[in-house]
Amino acid sequence: MSIGDAGTLHPEIRQGDRPNSWLERKFSSALEIAGVTLNGPNSWDPQIHNRRALRRIVMGGTLGAGESYVDGDWDSVSLDELSARLLASSVDKRWEGLSGFSLGKLVSQFLNLQSPTFARRNVKAHYDIGNELYAAMLGPSMAYSCGYWRHARSLEEAQQAKHELTCRKLGLQKGMSVLDVGCGWGGFAKHAAEHYDVHVVGITLSLAQAKYAEAFCANLPVEIRLADYREVCGVFDRVVSIGMFEHVGPRNYGEFFKCVHGNLAGDGLFLLHTIGSLLSVRKLDRWMNRYIFPNGVLPSGAQIERACEGLFVMEDWHNFGADYDKTLKAWHANFTSVWPALADVYGKRFRRMWNYYLLTCAGSFRARRNQLWQIVFSKCGVRGGYVRTGG
Repeated sequence: MSIGDAGTLHPEIRQGDRPNSWLERKFSSALEIAGVTLNGPNSWDPQIHNRRALRRIVMGGTLGAGESYVDGDWDSVSLDELSARLLASSVDKRWEGLSGFSLGKLVSQFLNLQSPTFARRNVKAHYDIGNELYAAMLGPSMAYSCGYWRHARSLEEAQQAKHELTCRKLGLQKGMSVLDVGCGWGGFAKHAAEHYDVHVVGITLSLAQAKYAEAFCANLPVEIRLADYREVCGVFDRVVSIGMFEHVGPRNYGEFFKCVHGNLAGDGLFLLHTIGSLLSVRKLDRWMNRYIFPNGVLPSGAQIERACEGLFVMEDWHNFGADYDKTLKAWHANFTSVWPALADVYGKRFRRMWNYYLLTCAGSFRARRNQLWQIVFSKCGVRGGYVRTGG
């Protein structure tokens, strides 16, 4: 069935019909817990276009759900709200048992899937798919991480507020040196250099990001390096990492913190901005891992605490994960508005894949299944105590 056919209900499954198979009955019963009705009247209710969708979801779990959506087997007008309802009620866990075995999980027990070699491949698969796409989706700030919406009225205001909040937490002062680990397209480096007159060294493994960041930060005291965090050697007054730690992987958390420790001045501060998981895991959701962020892992609080033990004093831990819902919805709105200009390059399947990625992620933060943490560390503790400024 082509994606273009995804506008008509399967002839055997009509809105209001009673489920007529054991699989449909079990599926409908599970959805009821979340206030979701198969082919129901609400905007979040899934509309089934091909009966195989139910089998693929039950047997394949989140991987089957994502793949069947991209294939056009089902739709939901409010995919983000559907995701939020299912995750908040833990419906996803009811059928994950049938599909819980994953070769990827087994492999991750024995291989370092975020080693320097794998890390470059992982980054290339997501971040080098086109600067035009990201520029259109992210807006002028080119910030691919959660905005701070406390007083913001737009995506751009939220991203600038996040950059400013980060600078204030780090206590940036004129002339300081800053290491930006995973600098992306240079959004934070540009803000810090322009507003605080600091010298920033930004590192990334993405060639596309590095080229863009160099032009984006031209004529500013910003140096962009194509390098792995394990390759940096220097002493910096401040270290920041925004939206990169999700690519480090549990096997490397300890080494990551050791590298930061080795590059941070004795009286320096380190700010880690990362999505956080409520559970300690070794892999992302199976669909997300296969199609969006290869070998990405969301860290738990326990994993971060263990990794920094004996290296840092944790000065401040700030959770504004609910703001990621708004950020993702804003990215999706931008993506949707510019799609006509991107359609010939990326195609219909990519559009459905990207819709699923952005909207289900928005739902996960709305349900508070995922978190967004900014954590400030010092080497030996701030004399007199750390005081958060801003936020």
